[in-house]
Order: sequence, then C-alpha cells, then structure tokens
Amino acid sequence: MRKVRPLSPGDLVGLVAPSSPSSPEAVEGAVRAVKKMGFSVRLGRSCHATLGYMAGPEELRARDLNELFGDDDVKALFCLRGGDGAIRLPPLLDMRTIAAHPKIFLGYSDITILHQMFNLIGGFCTFHGPMVVTEFLDGRFSGYVEDHLIRALTDRTPPGEILPFEGAPAMEGLVGGTAEGELVGGNLALVCSLLGTPWEIDTRGRVLILEDTDEPFYRIDRMLFQLRLAGKLDDVAAIVLGQFTNLKAKDPKRTFTLSEIFEAVVAPVGKPTVVNAPFGHGPKKVTLPLGARAVVDGTKGTLTVVESGLI
Repeated sequence: MRKVRPLSPGDLVGLVAPSSPSSPEAVEGAVRAVKKMGFSVRLGRSCHATLGYMAGPEELRARDLNELFGDDDVKALFCLRGGDGAIRLPPLLDMRTIAAHPKIFLGYSDITILHQMFNLIGGFCTFHGPMVVTEFLDGRFSGYVEDHLIRALTDRTPPGEILPFEGAPAMEGLVGGTAEGELVGGNLALVCSLLGTPWEIDTRGRVLILEDTDEPFYRIDRMLFQLRLAGKLDDVAAIVLGQFTNLKAKDPKRTFTLSEIFEAVVAPVGKPTVVNAPFGHGPKKVTLPLGARAVVDGTKGTLTVVESGLI
C-alpha cells in the first residue's frame, strides 16, 4: 500500500462533506478549528449544501472529492462528518485522478465507503479518525484524540502499541495468537453494504477493524455473520473489534449481549482477535492508518501499529 505525505504547518487542507450536511455555524467552527491547528483551509461546495439527509446531490459531493484530490495545492482532505449518503459516490469518483494524487484522507463512520475505495482501488493509505464537526468542535478533542491525530498525520514514526484512554475499558483478547497484516475496514454496516459490489472489502491476509453504533444487537449478529458467510472472516490475518456504542435490544427479554455475539460469531473463526480497541463512535478515539501494517496479539490483548501511513 502506498503511503502519503505528512502535513506541515501552513499546508492547505480541503474540507469536504461526502455524507450528511452540517449547519452554517458548524462549518464556520470547522474552519476556525483547522486554522487553529496551523493549517489553511479550502471549503468544498458540499460543505454548504443540503439535500434531504445528504450534503447535496451525489454529483456535487463526488465533484468535490475529484477536484480536491486532483489539486496538488491541497495536501489533505478532512471530512466534516459522517451520517448517510457516501454509498452513492463510488460510481461517480474519478479513481484514475484520485489514485494519481494520493494524499491524507481523514474520517470514519459513513466515510468507510471511501476508505475502502481509496485503499482497494487507489492503493494508498487513508486515516480512520476524528472528523472536524463531529470531534474538533467539542471539548473531547484536546488531549488523547488530538495527540493521536496530529502524530498520525505529521510524524513518520510508527504509532506503536495502541493504548486505551483514561476510563476506557481495557483491551482484551477474544481469540489467542499473534498475526500481522495491513489494517482494513471501519464501520461494520458500511463494510457489509459494499459486499457484492466492485468495491467490496479485500480481507485476505489483513487485520480487519470493525466498529458500529445505533444498531440493535440482532443486526450486529447478522452483519458479522454476513461477513463470515461471505468468507471475509476466514481470509483475515486477525480481527480488532472497536467501539460498539448505543446498541439496542429489540426485545430486552430475548437478546444477547455484545460479548455473547462475539463469542458465538467471531471466536469460532479462530483468528487472533482483540476487543475494546479505542476507535469508532466512542467519546474518544485514536487515528489509525488504514493500509499500514499492524500486529494483533490475541493472547495479550494488544494492537500495535508497526508502520506509519506516511512517506
């Protein structure tokens, strides 16, 4: 997987809204937040667009990505937020241009659609991490979240062992053993949404990371088993399960816990697996370089990123 150039003070960062819209006030705050980090800003047209639950029509959102990737003055693209709508973009993206101009691309949640395309088709590392409106504008960004983000985007040193933030549940092993591979994945629902398409995930020999939010327990069960039935869990080197937040029981009297689902669906695959990793929709999160290599130790319950996503 090709690495991308690090950010330097004063670099131009493009802000884009590939999924759901943000308020004008939030966009203004996003610009201030990125400038406060020491970068200059260019806003994509999607940042001020709204169409239902999307930040404008898919043609507009795709054009933002195509143009900002093609502009060599823009050194990175930060997504304002996730939400809904990125699934409409794959047929409209100019992957020849995007692949020819690899650069830092940051986001998570619905942005998993784009990570998957840029990793698989573009062949370059992207960054699964906090988004400008979602995280930069509240008090949760400073400290742990900001430190991990700045290091991932500016420092060529491998991130090393990923440690939980203060107050987070301890990372634990679900299945023992050790394996190494490139990081791939993101939001479970979005990974599943691309199965059967030209952009479906390639898990062969890779470390699959998964997280999700606002789902009933039975859907987490169903989606994990869908990956298993599709052979995507058989092919992995290892599995890392992150933050699964705000899950709901369809019937509180007849349900499984998340741990029981992992034990029943993921553990039988027999791949080294770690749970409670600090990425996803939780209050704090690390930035992970998708496409970089990592080591999973399911016996010790550790995830160690041994390669930077930067050149």
